[in-house]
Amino acid sequence: MNLAVASHVAVDLNDLPAGDVPGLYVHVPFCFHKCHYCDFYSITNQSDDRMNAFVDRVLVEADLWRDSPAAIKPRTIFFGGGTPSLLPIDSMRRLLVGLRERIDLSAVDEWTIEVNPATAQLDYCRMLRDHGVTRLSFGAQSFDRDELKMLERHHDPDDVPRSIDLARAAGFVRMNVDLIFGVPGQSMPSWMRSLERAIALGTPHISCYALTYEPNTPMAVKKRMGTIQAIEESLELQMLLETRLRLRGAGIEPYEISNFTKPNEACRHNQLYWDGGSYIGLGPSASSHVHGVRWKNRGHIGEWERAIDQHQLPTTDAEHLSHHHRIGEHAMLRLRLTDGIDRAAFQSRWNCDPMHVFADPITRYARQGLLAVSSQSIQLTETGVVVADAVAAEFLSAAGR
Repeated sequence: MNLAVASHVAVDLNDLPAGDVPGLYVHVPFCFHKCHYCDFYSITNQSDDRMNAFVDRVLVEADLWRDSPAAIKPRTIFFGGGTPSLLPIDSMRRLLVGLRERIDLSAVDEWTIEVNPATAQLDYCRMLRDHGVTRLSFGAQSFDRDELKMLERHHDPDDVPRSIDLARAAGFVRMNVDLIFGVPGQSMPSWMRSLERAIALGTPHISCYALTYEPNTPMAVKKRMGTIQAIEESLELQMLLETRLRLRGAGIEPYEISNFTKPNEACRHNQLYWDGGSYIGLGPSASSHVHGVRWKNRGHIGEWERAIDQHQLPTTDAEHLSHHHRIGEHAMLRLRLTDGIDRAAFQSRWNCDPMHVFADPITRYARQGLLAVSSQSIQLTETGVVVADAVAAEFLSAAGR
């Protein structure tokens, strides 16, 4: 069964469902270096003039939404990239002020910006805090110099605690540190040393992602050519399980497979994604979703710039998701969360019983000890977390039967 119909056309704002859109994402594509594992859209030939012009165009793109029935009224904002903190301080200030002038931000209770540890400065962090940013996310990835070199990360391990200290001096309390495990050449001891250093920083949120060899990234090419070798799958799984155990011991609980938090410090913007909520993306390659209509912005900065200069939304690849696909995708995303699928909430939202819609995978995986099923919820067990992607895919498939 075809779960989603892709129209591959631009989005007509007038055709979007009416109502407030609670999420806003801004993609800042500039980097001083392209990391070898990263498949997010970014460019390294930036200049101050181009970055200033980028800010102008993002604000024009925000203006294009003013008359849409899908009104941007965010509760959460996230600036990702790329390296958002690479924008010159005056350009970033102008972007923050300009968005506030164009969009009703009165309901925002979380505003996150990604910061590269090598670029963090006290005056920059203070400016972000003064203009409403509430949360910073630092891409540490590793505290091992050889692993950073393998990932083509251009910062020093000591830049991370320095950045955290600067952020705290600027008034930030809510912070995240990103780490990557499964790096070629990484051992369990070296991974645990990085994890311990992240814990010692005392941030309320830590993200730990398994390295993914995305197609056509330099790391994937090196792996295919045999110049680097992926670590054994059994070691990667051991790293995942030991990470969950150690962070729990430090009072940092998993609330999603790759994300760990102290009480009440979960990333609210990412929770919106995992709950299938609506959000608008600004900037080249940014994704959007409004009540079952999903699309991407053009994934090349020149194409995005030309569309904005013609006062056109730079959208492409629109998908009008079927009801069945939305049900399946919602279940698939919820399974990544420690809370799993809330049976009553699912029934209320979709007017169907998840125990009926997903009867086959629930029965099979519960028998295998991969799912825990109660009268309230359907959740992955600790064993199930290891094969989460395979289990979740079965839920998506079952929704279309």
